[in-house]
Amino acid sequence: MFETLTKAPGDKILALMGEYAADTRSTKIDLGVGVYKDEKGVTPVMSSVRKAEERILSNETTKTYLGIAGNKGYGTAVLDLVLAPEFDRSRVRIAQTPGGTGSLWVLMQLISRARPGASFYVSDPTWANHIPMAKNAGFDLQTYPYFDAETRGVKFDAMLATLDGLKAGDVVLLHGCCHNPTGANLTPAQWDKVAESLARTGALPFIDLAYLGFGDGIEADAYGTRKVLASVPEAVLAFSGSKNFGLYKERVGAAIFVARNNDEAEVTNSQLLNIIRGAYSQPPDHGAEIIRTILTDADLRKEWEEELGVMRNRMIALRKKLAEAIRERSNGSDFDFVADHRGMFSLLGLTNEAVEHLKAENGVYMTGDSRINVAGIPEDRVGDLAKAILDTVR
Repeated sequence: MFETLTKAPGDKILALMGEYAADTRSTKIDLGVGVYKDEKGVTPVMSSVRKAEERILSNETTKTYLGIAGNKGYGTAVLDLVLAPEFDRSRVRIAQTPGGTGSLWVLMQLISRARPGASFYVSDPTWANHIPMAKNAGFDLQTYPYFDAETRGVKFDAMLATLDGLKAGDVVLLHGCCHNPTGANLTPAQWDKVAESLARTGALPFIDLAYLGFGDGIEADAYGTRKVLASVPEAVLAFSGSKNFGLYKERVGAAIFVARNNDEAEVTNSQLLNIIRGAYSQPPDHGAEIIRTILTDADLRKEWEEELGVMRNRMIALRKKLAEAIRERSNGSDFDFVADHRGMFSLLGLTNEAVEHLKAENGVYMTGDSRINVAGIPEDRVGDLAKAILDTVR
């Protein structure tokens, strides 16, 4: 049986983690792995999360099954967080999933049942895992322009021109905020135009909302998602609680879809639950119950938002420090875009050779496309990092 198989390609980020761990230099810097790190270089357990866990452990009375859709209270709380208050909930259904990746997979399978072989558009570039998942779902994978290598901003006119050429039945994957891997985000005015285009063409928006609150705040970051959902009759949305609640290893996400009416929502939901039942049957509860507990308790919700604000503001401050440090050393503005980007990531626009040089000569680790995790920058090493980047590009 297994002699027919050939070795699958390794995961590049996991390989990078292994290289970093094996590097004995005390001066090495890890900018590759996509997890938030505090000023000590640790991915912390949020205080609000710890309090919620203590409450859960004290009050839990059973370990029985939740059901295919998972924790219903979690689902309601996530919809309250993501959707505009006035949005018609009768058209919406939600199912808890194992992480944001799980929600992406479930929703891609759902679309594949509805429209096998659909043209599926992702941004150029996009998060690496979007591509194999879309291919495995049987889609005709296409790209739309997004990142401008010269300005390190959004190539919006070209993006919009492609979106305007889509047709009903096409699917377009949009990053709700804090675009991974580039860090270059759409403005509210640009989101308005994207929503108008989707409403006009009938293409299905597929929103990946993995970093809500990491950009400019919860309400500001939700603007694009809410605008699109208010403008179209149908949409799907993959939500992740890994980053904004610091629940990486708990794997907590949600698959959300909006149908044209309640009847279609019921039929579509039956297919969604059927897909889940045939895959992992039911999701784990711990992470979802943590989020439900926080979002439905006023004091914990307030504490979580404050902690999220500290994380967000730290990343914004690190962006500004790195941009200023490079500007001071170069007398140029080539890397000012780092301060304008939002979220954990920025795409520096370096060649693969430059990335390899930074790793070999300076112990600076980033993915091969030069995506850096801003939260991984040591605050006392910003100047060293700026010098290493400049020495490499020169």
